Amino acid sequence: MNNNTVVPIVVFGFLFLVWIVKSINILPEYERGVVFRLGRVRKNARGPGIVLILWPIDRIVRVSLRVVTWVVPPQDVITKDNVSLKVNAVVYFRVVAAVQAIIEVENFRFAVEQAAQTGLRSVLGEVELDDLLSQRETLNTKLQTILDEHTEPWGVKVTRVNVKQVDLPQEMQRAIAAQAEAERERRAKIIAAEGEFQASTKLAEAAAILSREPSAITLRYLRTLVEIGVEKNTTVVFPLPLDLLGGLIAKAGIVDPLQGQPTASSPGAR
Repeated sequence: MNNNTVVPIVVFGFLFLVWIVKSINILPEYERGVVFRLGRVRKNARGPGIVLILWPIDRIVRVSLRVVTWVVPPQDVITKDNVSLKVNAVVYFRVVAAVQAIIEVENFRFAVEQAAQTGLRSVLGEVELDDLLSQRETLNTKLQTILDEHTEPWGVKVTRVNVKQVDLPQEMQRAIAAQAEAERERRAKIIAAEGEFQASTKLAEAAAILSREPSAITLRYLRTLVEIGVEKNTTVVFPLPLDLLGGLIAKAGIVDPLQGQPTASSPGAR
């Protein structure tokens, strides 16, 4: 073989090697390939594994099917009750239709990010501050539903949206702390009042039982003496029934201190 024959063979071999490298594509499990032939998209996405194309007639665009986690930057939000705050969130989304994600939107990731920022401001602007702080899971579900409706034509599925952090102004934090303290004081007073009511009810029931059973007060008195004796006191208070004192006073002819009038045996009575 002369030089005139070797050079074309080498050039042809080099071009063939380049064509083979360009035509053979190896896609991992989490990727799909969208093939364009002379500008027209092929019907179905290719992959995973070895994908052969006719380069340069065909062109392949790789699309990842893995879940993308994107942190929404802090957004200025004015709630329904006119409270200004900053809110950020986390959006999880993935491509479910590779062909739609390429041909329906120029940059599907940028489109999802912009839709997430707009949806976050619009949804949180329709609720009050108390709902934003207490109904976080409901708002997350609503945001995920709205974003999923927007991104479905692009072949993108929003799997979850989480409101991550709510930054309140210092004045609002102090107001919320004062409100929480007042609420706790209110609950404490209500609990104390309920305790007094229950105690008075039980005392009334006990008094009714003791009035029906005169011997019960004597047993209660003896029990009290036992409890006093346990403390090793040197003084014992011995109460007397008022009816017994009334009888003694009548026999002695002393003025009844409760009535303020002389008794039947007193000189004034005679």
